Amino acid sequence: MLAAISDNDGALRERRCIVTGATAPEDRLVRFVVGPDADIVPDLDAKLPGRGLWVAAERATLAKAVAKQAFAKAAKATVKVAEDLPDHVERLLVARMQSDLGLARRAGLAFLGFDNVLRAMDAKVPPRLLIEASDGAADGRRKLANAAFARGIEAPTIDGLTSDELGLALGRENVIHAAVKPGALADRLLLNATRLQGFRPRPAGPSGSNPVRNERE
Repeated sequence: MLAAISDNDGALRERRCIVTGATAPEDRLVRFVVGPDADIVPDLDAKLPGRGLWVAAERATLAKAVAKQAFAKAAKATVKVAEDLPDHVERLLVARMQSDLGLARRAGLAFLGFDNVLRAMDAKVPPRLLIEASDGAADGRRKLANAAFARGIEAPTIDGLTSDELGLALGRENVIHAAVKPGALADRLLLNATRLQGFRPRPAGPSGSNPVRNERE
């Protein structure tokens, strides 16, 4: 969970990318470790034993790490790196987000559908985050964004998953709008959505948006 990779005050620790040398909070990087068979293994939760090898959560940077043998250099050992590692990490991020969304639904922490999200905004404890399908219509998300703004709700919106991916996670066809109550699941969804935007960038503007955004910005 988010607390497992943060400092005592809840702030994410900073790590150094083995490719660029730049430091960034952990939600902007992905941790890897060398597995028992010398395979490079993604460690999204930063819990696997061994020295962590951190790479910026960006497809191009991770592809460069593979091509330039950055993992072997950082580990100072011979390692095995899958050529499709960037695709593999993207799939893992999507699967983790879908799993957490499913957990949130079963725990009664998720709201599905435009009207239910609107009602959730009027609850005593409003949603921690809003979710929009990446292929959803701009009009619906704009209405929800305006509703959140009018209520003073500063919940960020994540929209890196398609309606099919959301539907698979939430057990309903054609999911476009959703929201999640505050808690560890919402925090982890936000963390992995931030990482996913480096693998699924979308243009900002009237017809698109960043996969993690705050409507009040």
